[in-house]
Amino acid sequence: MQNFKFQTNLAQADTIPADWYTDPAMLIREKKAVFNKSWQFATSLDQLRFPGNFVAVDVVGTPVVVTRDANGVLRAFYNVCRHRAGVVARGAGNRKSLQCQYHGWLYGLDGCLRTTPEFEGVQNFRKEDFGLVPIRVETWGPFAFVNMDNDAPSLLSVLGKIPQETAHFNFDGMRKMKRMDYIVNANWKIYVDNYLEGYHVPIAHPGLFKELDYEQYRVDTYPYYSSQYAPIRPIRNEDATGRVYTALQGDDKAFYYWIFPNFMLNIYLGMLQINIIVPLSHDKTLTIFEWYFADPGTPNTWNNLQSSIDFSDEIQKEDIELCEDVWRNLQTGIYTQGRYCVKRENGVHHFHGLLAKALA
Repeated sequence: MQNFKFQTNLAQADTIPADWYTDPAMLIREKKAVFNKSWQFATSLDQLRFPGNFVAVDVVGTPVVVTRDANGVLRAFYNVCRHRAGVVARGAGNRKSLQCQYHGWLYGLDGCLRTTPEFEGVQNFRKEDFGLVPIRVETWGPFAFVNMDNDAPSLLSVLGKIPQETAHFNFDGMRKMKRMDYIVNANWKIYVDNYLEGYHVPIAHPGLFKELDYEQYRVDTYPYYSSQYAPIRPIRNEDATGRVYTALQGDDKAFYYWIFPNFMLNIYLGMLQINIIVPLSHDKTLTIFEWYFADPGTPNTWNNLQSSIDFSDEIQKEDIELCEDVWRNLQTGIYTQGRYCVKRENGVHHFHGLLAKALA
């Protein structure tokens, strides 16, 4: 794997080497140094409203179960039985305990081991020593996040100004209304790179370009995240009806954030959209899109939701083609490193800097 020293001066910096994308060993390093040490989206809180609720999830290859115990305390654990590594929960639901699907060991929603069938005669064994292994879990808005690193900064410190900037938004009663999954045959970083710059919009997204005031498009960077300002052109009389892209009207109240390394948050028109970028392998990525808004909603918000979904799907298909083209071209060995557009690619440079720091 090519040695690389990140250059903090954007105007002088080279992009990360091609083998940071193509080498399968890089993802092994990233799982340990990046994904296991950062706040990862686990689930929406609407699935954990009541004592007894649980949700089993996969967090970048790590099995996790999030619970709301009998006292209403939110907890998270590795979904790994302490007997012989069976699974203690599948799916989501409400129950008083979690039972291993292999040999029946029973755990409370607080993680304590309760019963061990047919375990009489085992010496030097204490149930207190074999509870589920806990994971840090913290919440913001309608979401629960987990972090495998006990020394990582808190979720709120990572979010920085985001809670303050979105304080006017009513997260109460937010429910997941739609989920769409896409498989991208490319390394996960190629997709994140693409998300973090508008440089490609004029060429690759003609529908979006007609709606954006591209000259004012910018990316602002912060210690653990970046935000995008993407104002919409003023509505013209000749196209005031039947516009393709309606989701971002009222852009003064719209917010778009990327949180290192793989979570995107978009707030507009009373709706909330998230994107989770999950590396399935070094050459295959799952992108999850979820839309939320508060019940009961109105006909106008439902129409806006459907318009947002339709347009997002159009943009996503265009982006997938771009990312897969880049991935195929990286296999040729022709490209080793490039340079950043100072005006448009500071967000990509910021991402690469955080990545290099984590891997170091």
